[in-house]
Amino acid sequence: MTKNYSCKMKKVIFIVGSLLMAVACTTKNEIPDSQPNFIIIMADDLGYGDLSCYGNTSIYTPNLDALATEGVKFTDFHSNGAVCSPTRAALMTGKYQQRTGIQSVVSAKNHRQLGLSLNEITIAEELKKYNYNSGMYGKWHLGYAAKYNPTLQGFDDFTGFVSGNIDYHAHIDQEGYLDWWKGDTIDNEAGYTTDLITEYGVEYITKNNPEKTKKPFFLYLPHEAPHSPYQKRRDTILREVGKPGTVAVDKDSITAIYKEMVEVMDEGIGRIIRTLKEIGQYENTMIIFLSDNGANRYGNNGGLRGHKGGVYEGGSRVPAIIGYPNMIKKGTVNNQTILTMDLLPTLLDFIGQKPGGRNIDGISIKDNLLHRTRLPQRDLFFAYKNQSFVRDAHWKLVRINNNDDETKTELYNLSNDLQESKDLSLDYPEVVNTLGKKLETWEKQVWEGVKVVAK
Repeated sequence: MTKNYSCKMKKVIFIVGSLLMAVACTTKNEIPDSQPNFIIIMADDLGYGDLSCYGNTSIYTPNLDALATEGVKFTDFHSNGAVCSPTRAALMTGKYQQRTGIQSVVSAKNHRQLGLSLNEITIAEELKKYNYNSGMYGKWHLGYAAKYNPTLQGFDDFTGFVSGNIDYHAHIDQEGYLDWWKGDTIDNEAGYTTDLITEYGVEYITKNNPEKTKKPFFLYLPHEAPHSPYQKRRDTILREVGKPGTVAVDKDSITAIYKEMVEVMDEGIGRIIRTLKEIGQYENTMIIFLSDNGANRYGNNGGLRGHKGGVYEGGSRVPAIIGYPNMIKKGTVNNQTILTMDLLPTLLDFIGQKPGGRNIDGISIKDNLLHRTRLPQRDLFFAYKNQSFVRDAHWKLVRINNNDDETKTELYNLSNDLQESKDLSLDYPEVVNTLGKKLETWEKQVWEGVKVVAK
């Protein structure tokens, strides 16, 4: 009896233990044995309120809406910069862009021989260490010369443009230079920029199916839309080679053009998602969508104060969505404060690795995505030309240095004043003093020993 009882108890313990393990496995997200594919899609000058899933009722974005429904939508995601190049430098390196020397736009007129140093370790170079194929199609804006080409920064393949914007049909930049590259060579082709980026993305996914290559892939699709010049899919050419400037567009028509530009981009994103499903890689792919900064005056920043190029929320709070089927809970709304530079350490964390570069400022949000844990408390900093701010939980200290060398200081509590309508700097001088010292210390740290490219 004793022996039979003992055997029965062992069976019961084994069964119960097995059930508990099964429950644990089904309630806790686990990273697949195979390395996930990563796709980063970056819009250009898309505002916080420019997508229908962020409340826009005039622009139709069903594919991005579906991605948000199937994944996570962020409400406090910030671009590192208020303009194009700084945010892209932060994305590529995982650090504050000031450390790379790029605080402002690498302009077509004044910076044609400058770019992101090849000494910087990009996200593509990091992933390449771990057997990833990598491709980029679209806007680089981190160096015009061939010596700064993306193919020298970890990308196996590149087709696109290196300036801030090009004619969507003629592919000419604002200074009159032809700007459509295949690898490190200028090689123009016919096509609407947004559609070309999509076509190359679809082709890349198909050719680099991990089932065939036995390697995961990293695909970077930085769109031009909805950045100016404002052109529809079927529209006239606005620029000529050798002639700086752009033919003016009727301002009354820009709203309709802008709407189509966003919707064509969304249409292309839908094709990217369908292609992943067709080759059986959708469930093993993390798709990240975001904007490089807030919208200009023609876009919609969701009622936030300010626009692109400014220090207020409208300049940096952007729409951001991450989809990763079966890993991220569907329909999640994330209210954590996150920056563009957090993506590099996050992607590496998903494959069990850490960044190899120095002075990495971004943090991994993997656990937050998988288990909705809170991120550690940290101060966040922002600087563009004569404007800067520091975030400490809900407090935001803004500093603007005017031409007369006078510094304007403002303090806002974003927990109850997201529109930054009430300056509280005179009411809370101790908060102003504390945050001001933090901002000054940070500025010294990130600029120390840095060779300035664009400031």
